Amino acid sequence: MAEIFKDPRKRAYLNPDGADKPLKSPLPLATLKRARAWRKRRLVEQVIAQDCAAILLYDPVNIRYALDVSNMQLWMTHNPSHYAVVCADGHAIDFEYGKSEHLAKGFETIDEIRTATSWFYFSAGSRLHERVEKWADEITDILRQRGGGNMRLAVDKLELEGVDALRRRGVTLVEGQALTEHARKIKNAEEIELMKWTIRVCEAGMARMYEHSLPGKTENEIWAELHYENIRSGGEWLETRILAAGPRTNPWFQESSDYVCQEGDMLAFDTDMIGPYGYCADLSRAWTIGHTRMSNTQRELYSAAVDQIEHNIPLLRPGMTSQEFNAKSWRIPEKYLRHQPDLSANCLRFEPVQCHAVDGDGAALRIVKAQQQRKGRALARTRRADECNCFARAHLQREFIQRSGFRSGRIAKADCVEGDGAADPRRQRCRMDGRQ
Repeated sequence: MAEIFKDPRKRAYLNPDGADKPLKSPLPLATLKRARAWRKRRLVEQVIAQDCAAILLYDPVNIRYALDVSNMQLWMTHNPSHYAVVCADGHAIDFEYGKSEHLAKGFETIDEIRTATSWFYFSAGSRLHERVEKWADEITDILRQRGGGNMRLAVDKLELEGVDALRRRGVTLVEGQALTEHARKIKNAEEIELMKWTIRVCEAGMARMYEHSLPGKTENEIWAELHYENIRSGGEWLETRILAAGPRTNPWFQESSDYVCQEGDMLAFDTDMIGPYGYCADLSRAWTIGHTRMSNTQRELYSAAVDQIEHNIPLLRPGMTSQEFNAKSWRIPEKYLRHQPDLSANCLRFEPVQCHAVDGDGAALRIVKAQQQRKGRALARTRRADECNCFARAHLQREFIQRSGFRSGRIAKADCVEGDGAADPRRQRCRMDGRQ
């Protein structure tokens, strides 16, 4: 790794050996198994709370959360040939794509493995009706066998033919996406360890990007370094292509392109990386191409982003709700307001949460949603201190400190404040397969 960091502490977050070998997870299988058991139990609790006999999962993200099994994740998002049923009694049936049933063997979360009945049009064609009837009969039989007369079935996503077929059989459908989201709100200690490792791999990928952020490189060439590190270290995919440099940083949300970066351009990106164990590390960074000193205008914009971070992090305290945090959070200066994204509804739709700060690897805080006692203290939903974008204004503010038409106007949280006890300005959002 090139000696490009003035502050040696930054190297602690990166992969100094990443130039010649991938990262290998140090976490034991026992950690993964405890995380799996926790997640499945969380989902079953939601099924029971909604008085459902079971939940039918088609979203590969939700199947991964519930059972930790994956099979052609991206392909399955538009070719629904893998689904699962998790019953209120904890019994889980994984319906695998034909001839790939072996992928589900050995998972302690799965009680039965069956072959999926695919009935979407591309697969079934003129036999769609025949196949959907067969599929619906099988799902209904499961409810009758294990539901004790309860025919309420939660479903995360389902095409119209399936909805109609189940209803004709007396099944009451319940919106299931909410169940999965509420289940994943709370993390146990093992899930947090898995998250940390995904972040570790992501930071190694960003180190590669930083080294390759040189004049003459295209945005795509720089972006490819993150893909490379993620895949070789056991990760899966990137959810987006949000990377831009120079004049393309404003307006935001432009995708990585063949734009040739110039010395002094501001490069900015969101990782949205689905890494090892299926978790998402959504980190943002901004730096200059060629690692040049920022211009006065760039520094002004960058400073505004830092001000937001330094104002908001100390506000977090035990018992604070998301609404209270939002009311007290840093206000975007008037001159930047017209560039504010329409994210307020997303930030405010979450239920109130309680915050509890703890010591740990860097600044950290625990988001306590339920007091689950273990070893004398509450288990909590843990996120790094800079990871409050999901329930507060931070995500909204950090992305659009920019000016219309300015060549390098988009500023993200970046490597600008670090040190013992200092607030780490990196924004990290960890989710399972894009939501966890």
